Amino acid sequence: MKQLSTVLNGVLLIAVIILFVLHFTGSGSKQPQVVAGNETGGDAYSVAYINTDSLLLNYSYAKEVNEQLMSKEEASRADFNGKAKVFRQDAVEFQRKLQNNGFLSMERAQKEQQRLAKAEQDLAQLNQQLTNELMQEQDKLNRQLRDTLINYLEIYTQTKPYKVILSNTLGDNVLYGADGVDITGEIVDALNARHKAATK
Repeated sequence: MKQLSTVLNGVLLIAVIILFVLHFTGSGSKQPQVVAGNETGGDAYSVAYINTDSLLLNYSYAKEVNEQLMSKEEASRADFNGKAKVFRQDAVEFQRKLQNNGFLSMERAQKEQQRLAKAEQDLAQLNQQLTNELMQEQDKLNRQLRDTLINYLEIYTQTKPYKVILSNTLGDNVLYGADGVDITGEIVDALNARHKAATK
């Protein structure tokens, strides 16, 4: 996943460099320049960025998705912890009986030990299953969240002049952004309005 992100960041950086080189050298086809994000004038841009961290903190749907995932994780943890507690109690009881010669026969003690070994194996499998389910759910919710953003940006760019909108997470893609190219607030407001309308 990190390698994919690194490759994607590299490709986006190269694309931005090419755009700037073409823009400042005058090469390539001339396109009208527009002001990004402010109608009061200033420098013109056809590139903008969204601060992804800020978007995720302020977008209502992202908050709902996060709460949904946290609830599922808490339920899974509670289920697993309950079964782990029963197993620990059984293991302690087995040890106590073994030390106090509480089994009628060695065969009975071995059967109980085998049952506990199977229970431990089942517990490990349950842990893996719950972890996989959570990862799948997180992936599904992340895809839904990304789709809502991409779908909105396709509509947004029909009325706005941007040819490229970058994602800026922890400042790793955009090293400098002049005033007016950060469209995070505008996008968050529009997405929240759409989400509110959709949930009525």
